[in-house]
Amino acid sequence: MKIAKDTVATLSYTVTETNGQVVGRTEPGQPVTALIGHRFLVKGLEQALLGHEKGDEFAITLEAKDTYGEIDKSLIQTIDRKLFGDFEIAVGNVFEADSEQGPMAVVVKEIKDDVVIVDGNHPLAGKTLNFLIVVEDVREATEEEIKHGHAHVDGHCPSEHHHCCHGHHHDDEDGEHECHCHKHDHE
Repeated sequence: MKIAKDTVATLSYTVTETNGQVVGRTEPGQPVTALIGHRFLVKGLEQALLGHEKGDEFAITLEAKDTYGEIDKSLIQTIDRKLFGDFEIAVGNVFEADSEQGPMAVVVKEIKDDVVIVDGNHPLAGKTLNFLIVVEDVREATEEEIKHGHAHVDGHCPSEHHHCCHGHHHDDEDGEHECHCHKHDHE
């Protein structure tokens, strides 16, 4: 079976920057399972997967526009340090901030005497990325998976904590998620 919209692909991957630094990978024996055509994966990778089948191994280089986008300077903000109160902050800390689109993660980039510079861009925004992909399996999606907008692993919602190449978007029109999934929108 070939990967197409509304199929479920199980993948192992390694993602590197152009300098060879590994920025993401699946652990041995812990592949990612993705519903194709429902924005779980970054768009360039999802497009590159179409037509591949179980056992295929391939490499692809994707520009920022096809992964996490270019750096959006409007997401880099200077904040009054007083807003952090007595909280101990350090460069690299990640905080959740409210935005017009809802909660978003921001990273502390610089600390000055009275201001803190934070960045809401994805850490890989603006970067060309190399993907090495192994297609472990391909199957038809179930009606429930299509309704929920993501693949289920062994009949359950998958863990979403380690997927470097995700762009998942749970958007049930009726707002119900029988599988108790969280609402996300990472574009």
